[in-house]
Amino acid sequence: MALLSTAGTLQVSTENQKDSYVPALISLAVLYFMMGFITVLNDTLVPFFKQGFTLTYSQSSLVQFYFFLTYGLISIPSGKLVEKIGYKNGMVAGFIIASFGAFLFFPASIYHQYSLFLAALFIVAIGIVLLQVAANPYITVLGKPETAASRLTLVQGIGSMGTTIAPVFGAHFILSRLHESNTSSSALIKPYLLIGVGLLAIGLLVWRLKLPSITTNFSQESEYEEEKRAIFSYRNLRFGVIALFMYVGAEVSIGTFLTNYISDVLAIPDHAANLYLSFYWGGMLVGRFIGAYFLKFFQPGKVLAIAAALAAGLIVCSILGVGLFAVWSMVAVGLCNSIMFAVIFSLSVERLGAQTTKASGLLSTAIVGGAVLSFAQGLIKDHYSWQIAFIIPILCYVYIIFYGLNGYKMLSAK
Repeated sequence: MALLSTAGTLQVSTENQKDSYVPALISLAVLYFMMGFITVLNDTLVPFFKQGFTLTYSQSSLVQFYFFLTYGLISIPSGKLVEKIGYKNGMVAGFIIASFGAFLFFPASIYHQYSLFLAALFIVAIGIVLLQVAANPYITVLGKPETAASRLTLVQGIGSMGTTIAPVFGAHFILSRLHESNTSSSALIKPYLLIGVGLLAIGLLVWRLKLPSITTNFSQESEYEEEKRAIFSYRNLRFGVIALFMYVGAEVSIGTFLTNYISDVLAIPDHAANLYLSFYWGGMLVGRFIGAYFLKFFQPGKVLAIAAALAAGLIVCSILGVGLFAVWSMVAVGLCNSIMFAVIFSLSVERLGAQTTKASGLLSTAIVGGAVLSFAQGLIKDHYSWQIAFIIPILCYVYIIFYGLNGYKMLSAK
């Protein structure tokens, strides 16, 4: 889903390393596929737990709350850990922690306790955050600098493949057994044991691979400039942190409740409604490649504002419409979302120089918006209607329109 760039002056040790570029990039591709897959599989867990434990919408959204809360709590500590143990060891540790969390779904299923599932998801999320923090540098430094953008697009695209497949997997293996969820969580045992084994196997494979070593160098001049200016004196970053918080919150809120929303609109079972999630997340896969083309010719801020305006308009069309028109209007928001994260991030760190590393950490914590705003939307739905609840993402996109038109401009430093 979210992809953060690291900063600083990163260098790849070139001694006997060129041959390892290909396996390193393949490892990253598999890593991002799994991160996307696991993150979006949470959207399937929300309706499963809602019925299985007779939860309100806000209670069921705690799946996303505890998962994305880790970005606010763990991102900066993870960065410090990776600095100590290295990027490769950081990735291996991330895979092991995430696999341990997936294995915890077994005892949670046996005891059929919602709190145990939330604890297991929190541990999975710690591993995912650590993976992301450790893996990001490889994307930009493996290979020629002029092809870094294409590598970034490729890895994001493969991550989107994971988000597209996850709802189909969840509908077939989990929601198809929704009728059993009131008395048993056994439907989750095999899928998450399989995920746990897969994560552990990939982690061991990465540990055995000879990957390029990456070092971070900061010049004395860069350190002086970093001390010279406070991080929040950069207007584009101040507003950018909020914009990223809003974007992730909107994206996750829609994905979290899309299955329940479509089920209500079309009066169909949850497992059938869940299949539409593939089109929502699949829209991001298509949109990233389309967006990468248009961003070569148009100003990123304007593209961001247009995409956000379209997203807000589509949500309005959906909540005012009926039937398939309402469904496909909401699903199409995924296409608009595709370029937002990358553009917001790039505009936020523009001209920050040596401060970019610190800014990256702040932007990473902003992903906690997925926890806060999805819970807020669920809380509103508990007391009002879908039409009122979806005002949350609409307001998020309105702010993003402001950021794309004006918020990112470095008018002055105050």
